[in-house]
Amino acid sequence: MKKVSILILFLILGGIVWYVFVYPYDYLVTMQVKANTGTINQTIKLWNTSLENSELTFNEDLEHLSQTLYFSDSTHIYDWDISEVNDSISKIKIFTKDSAHSLINKIKIPFFDTDFEKRTKKTLIEFGELLAEDLKNIKIKVVGEGEIDSTYYAYVSNKTTQFEKAGGMMRDFPLLDPYLVNNGVELNGKPFIEITRWNMANDSLEFKFCYPIIKNDSLPKHPDLKYGIRTQQKALKAIYNGNYITSDRAWYALLDYAEKNNIEVTGLPIEIFYSNPNMGVNEITWKAEVYMPLSK
Repeated sequence: MKKVSILILFLILGGIVWYVFVYPYDYLVTMQVKANTGTINQTIKLWNTSLENSELTFNEDLEHLSQTLYFSDSTHIYDWDISEVNDSISKIKIFTKDSAHSLINKIKIPFFDTDFEKRTKKTLIEFGELLAEDLKNIKIKVVGEGEIDSTYYAYVSNKTTQFEKAGGMMRDFPLLDPYLVNNGVELNGKPFIEITRWNMANDSLEFKFCYPIIKNDSLPKHPDLKYGIRTQQKALKAIYNGNYITSDRAWYALLDYAEKNNIEVTGLPIEIFYSNPNMGVNEITWKAEVYMPLSK
């Protein structure tokens, strides 16, 4: 019995030593949310831009991000780990530490409600509220396999980040709808974008902002305006409702669906827009069809 007590004591002391001197974090916060990995990843990045003194490092791995937050009296490190629980739920673990006061935090946290712990909770509650608000304002329904129709179109090329995609469209809109109509071109469908390059490592995009038109022999010429043909093709389809700034959330939903169902896709989505953002209606009523073409 004495040997068992000594062994238990040894294990407890060993655990304490490991936690205080080896374990690299001070405090762990865990959340479960009804969202896919890509949506959470993008919301973390968006939230980070709203902070005054913060740096975020990430790569093409959507599940892991490292964040450094600079306060007046300390520097906090947040290491984010996102994992899927099931088809609709994801778990977020945020491993946190105070880079200059880690040892004292580890000693105090099991017994006291430390300033580090209070600040971490407050900061991450703010993030959780932002995430909840974002999720409330979007709706994504993956329909499954569908088909994109063929069309002739006019387009403007653009390079932006994912977050700036909608801004790039607004900037180029006058060169499409008003310019084409004023020059005698007949429009033939809803505007759409076709992603030609998507760098998930830095969220950069190259895309064509397009308007379907009726082809004729006297199309107007402009140095920034070009013409092309969208061929009929099979694709995975989703319906997105919400602000077009965050319609890329549907891209991740389609990629998840493709992976789970062993479907090879190009990774270059096409979005067809059915709502006019200038009409002043509730954003959740905005509609876009989002397609992820199948690989040939």
